[in-house]
Amino acid sequence: MAGGSEKCLTLIGFCLICLKMVASAKTAPEIPTIDQAYSKISNSITVEWATVPGATSYLLTAEDGDTVIETMVANSPGTVTGLKAATLYQITIRSISAAGRSQASPPTQAKTVLAAPILEVSSLSPDSILVQWEAVYMAIGFSVSIMRANGLGRIWKENTTNTSLTFISLEAGTLYTIKAYAWNAYGIPGDDSTCNQRTSPRAPANIQVSFDSGALKASFSWVPTEGAFNYTVMALSDSSELSCSTTFSSCTISSLQCGTEYLISVLASNDAGSSKSSSAVTLKTVACAPGRVAIQEDPPGHLSVAWSNVDLGDYYVAFVKSDDGLEVHCNTSLTQCNFLSECGFTYFISVFAYNKAGQSPLGDIFNYTTAPCCPSDISPVLVSSDRVEIVWSPVRGAELYETKAVDGYNVVECNDTAPACTLSALECDTKYNITVYSFSEVRGSNMSCTSQFITTAPCSPKINVSKDASSMIKVHWQSTNDDATYTVTAQGEKGLYQCSSTGESCTMGALPCGSVFSVTAVAETQAGRSLPSYSVPLETVPCCPAGLTVTQITQSVINVSWIIATVAQTYVTVLESHTGQSKCHTHQNHCLVGCITCGVNYTVALKAISATGLTVDCAHQSYSSSACCPLGVKLYRLGPNGIRIYWQASRGSANYSTDLYGSKGIFTCAPSAGLSFCDVTEIPCGDVYTVMVSPVAETGLKLTFCPKKIYSVTCSGSTLGMVIYRGKRNPE
Repeated sequence: MAGGSEKCLTLIGFCLICLKMVASAKTAPEIPTIDQAYSKISNSITVEWATVPGATSYLLTAEDGDTVIETMVANSPGTVTGLKAATLYQITIRSISAAGRSQASPPTQAKTVLAAPILEVSSLSPDSILVQWEAVYMAIGFSVSIMRANGLGRIWKENTTNTSLTFISLEAGTLYTIKAYAWNAYGIPGDDSTCNQRTSPRAPANIQVSFDSGALKASFSWVPTEGAFNYTVMALSDSSELSCSTTFSSCTISSLQCGTEYLISVLASNDAGSSKSSSAVTLKTVACAPGRVAIQEDPPGHLSVAWSNVDLGDYYVAFVKSDDGLEVHCNTSLTQCNFLSECGFTYFISVFAYNKAGQSPLGDIFNYTTAPCCPSDISPVLVSSDRVEIVWSPVRGAELYETKAVDGYNVVECNDTAPACTLSALECDTKYNITVYSFSEVRGSNMSCTSQFITTAPCSPKINVSKDASSMIKVHWQSTNDDATYTVTAQGEKGLYQCSSTGESCTMGALPCGSVFSVTAVAETQAGRSLPSYSVPLETVPCCPAGLTVTQITQSVINVSWIIATVAQTYVTVLESHTGQSKCHTHQNHCLVGCITCGVNYTVALKAISATGLTVDCAHQSYSSSACCPLGVKLYRLGPNGIRIYWQASRGSANYSTDLYGSKGIFTCAPSAGLSFCDVTEIPCGDVYTVMVSPVAETGLKLTFCPKKIYSVTCSGSTLGMVIYRGKRNPE
């Protein structure tokens, strides 16, 4: 029981200790005590106090009656910011810990210092700086100091109750640091204000000018000045103002005007401003190119060039360059020059003015083209009856050539760019005065060119062709040309034939047969040859056929044949005797003529006829028709193996031949002269024979067109056997 009581008391004691500790931990920290409060910057007050045990931070409070500004700080000292300048504040402080914050400390008063003046600085001259500011609240005076920004040299310090101050005797183009602050009635200084200001530079000296006359620009240089950031060169004239700017000690102004006098000045500048202008120098540019250039050629071969006077021009040079590259010039203080010129040239003319600055810019380049030269070597290359072709060498300056041919009343013209001309539609056998004029678009025609005479070739004759009975060809024409020789030509497949005459006709003979010719004539004089006349066709008679052959076909029909002749289209064959005439007309090379009487002498004639009806009588020859075939042919038996053939002879004398054709052979016999029978011995009997008795021509040829008879020869055993006639057989 006692042990339990002890344990209970122990637990109660522990709980009391814990409660005491908790109560002690939640007690607020002590109130801090402000040692001092002061202001060094116009918008803040710094407070110092003794550290409070257990405090983790402090709350500073500043009150001016209108506003309350609080600032949390970690330890002493602490600063309240965001305050108004020259203002009295009540300052209190509270300590803060985990248990809470203390009560505010007793207040302490502190006043912020004066605000810093807001400076405006400028450099009015290279050796001075003006400092200006607005009035500062509660300020009764100001202190301003100046020194070089690099720290070298002395410090100038001035006190003033005004709101501006000028520092003089400074160095040009130098950067200075200016510092200013205000103080109150107690002499306490306020915030200071610091700024930098550079003095403006001095004007550049020793200006040098270099002028480029070709580009109409000038380069300027000078001695650099201290503290200058930029330089500006001004070029002023009566009519213009040009400038250039640079950070270096030289620059260039382009686009200067010719014939102008400029005043040149240079300004140096930096962030403080610009210097005064330097002493001006004078620049005279080159003179402008002369204008109103006038060019005349009077008389031809002499050029006169004139121009107007220009400002700043001391003298002039005129250049004349021909299009072949040759250039001449003249130098004068006047406004005119004279030059020699040639035909067909284009001259390029330019005039320059000169002075000490140099040559004027290139002005307008003028060109003057003289009249083209005249052709001098005109040569006819073709002269015909109605046309003349002439050529010549090209001449300088000619763009076109005008050719005129005049015969007194009529004019024929030809224009061409080539050095050649064909004059057409001229009259034949006519004398023309021909002139070639050269032409250029600029100067027109050169009318001083000479002419020459050319006569056209003779006129073409008109011919007529006739033939006489002797096949001679005669050609006629009417002569219209003076002193002309005429040549007539007959040309065909078989050759060319000619005749000539100075009269009005000529004759040709011995033209080949079977030919077609084209007959033309030309006239020829010293001027040339005429065109051929219109051709006249001429056909000669056909040639006579060769190889005339007459062949007896039957007793009353003969065949006449020949070799086809040149040009002949049809043929007429005529057989004529005392008994009459037989005729055959054919386009072939043979003809059958009937109604021929046997044993009669004929004359054979052949004619060849062309397609146009021209006829030629060819060679005649004699022909005797064959003897007449015998009549009354009969066979008689002569013994067992013999046969006698008997016939009745026709008129006239003729030789005959007898043939017997059987299966056992052919048997032939010929009668003695003057007889009309013949015997065949040793002929087999018991066979059928075809018997033909034929006249024999003088050539020995046996005619085969006589009729044949068939006989049967029996073997009867008697001496005189019977020959039985079986009938006739066609001669074929």
